[in-house]
Amino acid sequence: MYNAPEVVSLTRDVVATLIPAGTKVELPVGAEASITQALGGSYTVQVQGHLFRIEGKDADALGRTPDEKPVLAADASEEEVEQAVRARLKTCYDPEIPINIVDLGLIYTCALEPLDSGWRARIAMTLTAPGCGMGEVLVADVRTKALEVPTVREADVELVFDPPWTRDMMSEEAQLQAGFI
Repeated sequence: MYNAPEVVSLTRDVVATLIPAGTKVELPVGAEASITQALGGSYTVQVQGHLFRIEGKDADALGRTPDEKPVLAADASEEEVEQAVRARLKTCYDPEIPINIVDLGLIYTCALEPLDSGWRARIAMTLTAPGCGMGEVLVADVRTKALEVPTVREADVELVFDPPWTRDMMSEEAQLQAGFI
């Protein structure tokens, strides 16, 4: 069943990212925005024929409440922290594809290194297309999501293109959702 995008009026000025260019643009209070995707705490909206990504921290501009941050015990094991980081990365979405970046196969590695107090997450990721203007936005989103996990104090995110991404890297569920199988 098709669900029409929800149309809202922006409740305040908000900085959004033009898709796919990655350029920051200020959208004015009162602008009519059609929410086309609301996944992982960020929003893809259409305003005057253009697509924009609005960060979850600015959900109030759309009349929404930001997502809750993850909770983890202070004495969580390395395995528990790594699972929490991977789960948080599953809340990162390409703004044009309604599939999380983990299931898209964009996360190549996710490992933890101990720090004096907490962990450093080291993440290697790629993009579906090397020239994607949203690359820096997705890298920043991955870094932010990793740092939202309690006890993760640093997050190093490396954007790599070797090996090149192919749709074979997608999970079976993602391929099914995209209509590839």
